[in-house]
Amino acid sequence: MKDRRPLVVGNWKMHLDGAGAERLAGEIRDGLPPGASVDVGVCPPFPYLCRVSPVLKGSAVALGAQDGHWEQQGPFTGWVSMAMLVDVGCSSVIIGHSERRQFGRETDDEIGRKVRAGLDQGLGVILCVGETGPERDAGVTEAIVARQLSGALEGLASRGIRGLVVAYEPVWAIGTGKTATPALAQEAHQFIRQWILGRLGSDVAQQVRILYGGSVKPDNMRALAEMPDIDGALVGGASLQASGFLDIVRQAAAGKG
Repeated sequence: MKDRRPLVVGNWKMHLDGAGAERLAGEIRDGLPPGASVDVGVCPPFPYLCRVSPVLKGSAVALGAQDGHWEQQGPFTGWVSMAMLVDVGCSSVIIGHSERRQFGRETDDEIGRKVRAGLDQGLGVILCVGETGPERDAGVTEAIVARQLSGALEGLASRGIRGLVVAYEPVWAIGTGKTATPALAQEAHQFIRQWILGRLGSDVAQQVRILYGGSVKPDNMRALAEMPDIDGALVGGASLQASGFLDIVRQAAAGKG
């Protein structure tokens, strides 16, 4: 198995104001220890990307966005293109988050277009997949995740997915305080890696980082990171406070240490 450097990404969702975003970014930047063995990124709301970008420039904390459109430009009111994200300093983008699927009614086809557009622009794409509570209760978790993976990655050759990250986020655990047990999360992550292995080959399967997302906190990160197929976390609410987020980063490193 190839070594995969852990990755922890903070998804700030629709929180903070401009000054708060700058302050939080600076605290994370300054609090990250030199030579940290974990890659770290934050994804502010769209209006604050331009304010956070200079705060993080030249630091070890990467700037990402929470979504992006598949077209480079055009009459798409309210949307933001992947090229625009690159222009303001983003190096990654979250695609297919469960809240976008649920409240934005995004389809697997639309998510697939976004994945391709992000990769074409050289962005690291964090593709989110995961099942709802009723779907887990019905025993169809693997079928749902396989459908989401297929819709997003269909037709992509292995050489075309450099920079791809997959985030497994059980919808029933997002913002609920519930967290999948490490064993349960590992089971889903292993399935995802095996799916990638079957479609894109062993090299890609061993290189792609798979993150866990769903009520991640400092007190559960280490146990999650100790699982062989969990390579870090996509962190929601706990990323809005620098000390807690940095503790998650430390626990991710300890789990892989």
